[in-house]
Amino acid sequence: MSFTVWAPGQDRVRVRVDGADHDMTLRDGDWWYSDATGTDYAFLLGEDDEPLPDPRSRRQPEGVHGPSRVYDHSSFAWTDQGWTGRALPGGVLYELHVGTFTEGGTFDSAIEKLDHLVELGITFVEVMPVNAFDGTAGWGYDGVLWGAVHEPYGGPDGFKRFVDACHRRGLAVVLDVVYNHLGPSGAYLDRFGPYFAGQNDWGPGLNLDGEGSDEVRRYVIDNALGWLRDFHVDALRLDAVHALADRRATHLLEELAVEVEALSTALRRPLTLIAESDLNDPKLVTPREAHGYGLHAQWSDDLHHALHVALSGETSGYYADFAAPGALARTLREVFFHAGTWSSFRGRTHGRPVDTRTVPGHRFLAYLQNHDQIGNRATGDRLSATVSPGLLACGAAIVFCSPYTPMIFMGEEWAASTPWQFFASFPDPSLAEAVRTGRRREFARHGWGEAEVPDPIDPATVERSRLRWAEPAEPGHREMLELYRSLIALRRERPSLSDPFLDHLEVRAEGSWLVLYRGTLRLAVNLGPEPVTVPLDGEASQVLLSWGEASASGTTATLPPESFTLVELLD
Repeated sequence: MSFTVWAPGQDRVRVRVDGADHDMTLRDGDWWYSDATGTDYAFLLGEDDEPLPDPRSRRQPEGVHGPSRVYDHSSFAWTDQGWTGRALPGGVLYELHVGTFTEGGTFDSAIEKLDHLVELGITFVEVMPVNAFDGTAGWGYDGVLWGAVHEPYGGPDGFKRFVDACHRRGLAVVLDVVYNHLGPSGAYLDRFGPYFAGQNDWGPGLNLDGEGSDEVRRYVIDNALGWLRDFHVDALRLDAVHALADRRATHLLEELAVEVEALSTALRRPLTLIAESDLNDPKLVTPREAHGYGLHAQWSDDLHHALHVALSGETSGYYADFAAPGALARTLREVFFHAGTWSSFRGRTHGRPVDTRTVPGHRFLAYLQNHDQIGNRATGDRLSATVSPGLLACGAAIVFCSPYTPMIFMGEEWAASTPWQFFASFPDPSLAEAVRTGRRREFARHGWGEAEVPDPIDPATVERSRLRWAEPAEPGHREMLELYRSLIALRRERPSLSDPFLDHLEVRAEGSWLVLYRGTLRLAVNLGPEPVTVPLDGEASQVLLSWGEASASGTTATLPPESFTLVELLD
């Protein structure tokens, strides 16, 4: 077989295959080649005898510092030949972390819980990063070999079994990928060529627009296409795209969107790109015909922040601006709260308005919780740790009755009692201590004592973060799970609830209550501690769903504290 590697500027490159070294030949613009036979291999650059894993490795059975292993994608026996994919509009996403979703922490153990997601009404399973990172346990955002699947989860065949099992159940798969930085251990790319350019908040960033960047961009795009083509993944969630430093006339994201669209056409199934962005810029999800990047959707943190403040009352840090009167109603109508307006957290104006006449709501994901908004809290506490069941129910009703694409974080559907904390398992003691110390110092600046911040390197932190699958059948949890099932079912059955056109949405709010107008349906919500009576602007025909003994009669809804009712009006 032929081994290849891009290594510009090197005088000599060898490949070590099953312990034997072979000289490589330079050709085709800084690419090196060698024909050899074997399974495990690594590259040696110049006169250096340190073997390095393949930057485009497909498998790392001995971890990110060990040799790469030859892997043949065609050897897997797929059973999803009848799978035609899913388009994002009308979908419901479920974000999970393979290592803590089940007790086993593997793809195979996760497969055992997929029927729960089907019964819940989920259509897209969003999997946090599964690429190779140093250690056994971690969130996955410190990956360094983007094409190799983390071995403790089950390796590449394990991930394929998971995707195949999802497709058998009608579930599309979204994979979280990280192209904005590399992790602190095992990032050998810069030894091979000009892959890196500067640093961001999380680590070395990629050279996307400097000398030698054509191959670096190709590295990213080929990786993305590989997940979609070779692993049959249906969508990619692109982590923190605002940290992609690219000054080219055609941004990497637009280039990626073009190639993904071409692949989608060839595969004859929808392929979706979902961005996480802090820019509040609708250009990301604006079609290329309208001079946008052509991505299909993005996370909507502003809506999360507005909901979080309305439910919890927390106003520290970036939550401060969302305590303004009417912030939740405004964000529901306009997508971005900061849309060319002042952001006190940033100390400047921020964002750009969304044209609600032309941009559909399904291009923005709405959620009460996600891995960041839980795990980046000092103790990893979920909303259910501090917010009453009534307020949780109200928040869920707003999300599922909104024009946006709903997403829930694993366990949210039953108000899981387990936290979801930050954890890592770097084998290098000095790096492990740096992570531990850095985490504690970060939260000490916000008033937390060291003893209150969980040790991210302690295996007990991972264990605390695992879901308890006995909980869905227990009182309190069981009722919340039934509510989520009912809300998702109603969203599917009533077209007006999933209507994505933002100019069809009206929100009325006063004090502690708000009403969402969804065609002939009204969602009336009371987030306050006192009962209220709210106008429905129409005659109630029937109550479809309620929480907390809320009711409707005539042209008004009667809402006890922390309750909601979803009402259908007479035509």
